[in-house]
Order: sequence, then structure tokens, then C-alpha cells
Amino acid sequence: MSIEQVKISPSGPSLSRLVAGTMTWGEWGVDYSANKMADLIQHCLGLGITTFDHADIYGHYSTEETFGEALNQLGTSVRAQMQLVTKCGINLKTHRRPDIRVKSYDSSRAHIIASAERSLKNLQTDYLDLLLIHRPDPLMHPAEVAEAFQHLKESGKVRHFGVSNFTPSQFELLADCTSLVTNQVECNALHTDCLFDGTFDQLLTADIRPMIWSPIGGAKYFNGEGTAVLRLRDAVQTLSAKYDDVGEDVILLAWLLQHPVGCHPVLGTTKPKRLEKARLALNLQLDRQDWFIILEAGRGHEVA
Repeated sequence: MSIEQVKISPSGPSLSRLVAGTMTWGEWGVDYSANKMADLIQHCLGLGITTFDHADIYGHYSTEETFGEALNQLGTSVRAQMQLVTKCGINLKTHRRPDIRVKSYDSSRAHIIASAERSLKNLQTDYLDLLLIHRPDPLMHPAEVAEAFQHLKESGKVRHFGVSNFTPSQFELLADCTSLVTNQVECNALHTDCLFDGTFDQLLTADIRPMIWSPIGGAKYFNGEGTAVLRLRDAVQTLSAKYDDVGEDVILLAWLLQHPVGCHPVLGTTKPKRLEKARLALNLQLDRQDWFIILEAGRGHEVA
């Protein structure tokens, strides 16, 4: 069972419906060497997961570099099979950036261009398929961001642009100045804001597919405590048994994928078996009432 690639917007790139998230590939997780990353890259590609989601800050600014070493080992033919996505705009306090005194955002033209060029160097590639502004910057000037995007596009360094964690109004503010092909946002059964705050409505109207981080709920779902988590876990386990014991993560992914906006979930796991199993969600259609059972369990109340 392979995974199809789908255009994320009319003018955007084709991305695999399931995306490999690299946040925990390095220091913030399993701390893989370049050799181990190379193995995981090949495993993802073998499954049809061709899109890899990065951010400059992952691993305290180190994960992109190790991933780039892995890509160098694998050769240029492998780079041609994948889509590289990365994010910029956060200044993170860390031992690798001693000049940063406070965690902050920077969407200035100079910072965006410098960050993109640094990511290109670290990833050992000539171009990025997609660059996202990681968080909405209260000091963002949309025209300045548009200038940075235009420079990077004209120089062939970045092919497409988008944002992450933007509200509908923030998205519209920037989209009035430059073409945006996605908004990467958090959405899962414990965090359903995007379904009701206009985020998905806006993207559906524009025929833009969102990328989704934390599509299952991560540690909050599997290790969390409290009434909401326990209630949702109980509902999902019951439904997993109904649908041939596919597993909780598959049920939660299928729930998200069923939304008509056409989500591209970013999978946070580094475990090959879980990556393989995630493909089952692509062909699992939940009964409509079962979909609402999950929604009700996650929110803690029935719909109006």
C-alpha cells in the first residue's frame, strides 16, 4: 500500500498525504546519527512518505544539519524523490545561539532570507520545496515578508511558501501580499479549534490543504491524565475494536483525514512499524456517528 501525492493547493507543490515530521529525529527525541536518519529516510520513501517536515530550531538548531549529512550519504537521486519543508521565524534561546537573549519571533526580510539560506546549507540541498513562517510575529509587516519570499523564489532557493499556526485573519493579512499554499496548524481530537474558529473554513474556500502537527495528540493522548483524555481514550479504544482492532492511532488519524479540508498529517513517530500502520488510516472511513462520538469525547460535550 503506497501513499498518494496530492497538490496542497492549486499553485502549490504535491506532497505525500502523510508527512514525516523530523522534530524528534535529533536531540529533541531519539538523537539519531546521520546513518540512522538515512535508514529512516529510506524507510519512509519505501512507504510512499515522500514529504519531510523540518524547522530550523529542531534539536536546538542541529537536526537539519544531521539530516543533510544523511541526504549526502544517500545521494542526489534520493533528494529528487522527496519534498523538503522547513520553517523559520523563531529565535530560540539555546547554547548554539548565545546572542539570543529571549525567545522571540523575527519575520524581517533579512532574517527570513538568512534562515532559508542556512537551512539550504544544513540540509545540503539547492532548493526548498516549501518554506513556512513558524509562528505569527506581532511585528510582522506583510509587505516585507512578501519581499523576502519573492527574493527567495526568484533566486530558485525556495519554490513555495506558507505559514504555520496562523489565525484566519493573520493568514489573510499575509495572503493579500503573497501567495501562500498552506497553513500548518495543530488539530486532533483533543484540540479541535480549527474546526470551529474559521481556520478550516478559510482553507476550504481557497482550496488549500492544511498540514497538521500533533494529529493524534502525542504524549497528551497516550500519557496524559484527566477526564478529557481518559474519556477520549475509552471511546477510541472501543471504536478500534469495532474497526478490526486497527489501533488507537489509526482511528485518530482516520478521524482527522475524514474532514473535507483534506489534511496532510505530520507524523511525529520515528518507529518504522507505526509509520507503516499509519497508512491504514488513509482507507478507513468511519461511520458518521462514530466520527461525532470522537468529537464529543474530545470536547467533553455533545454538539449544540
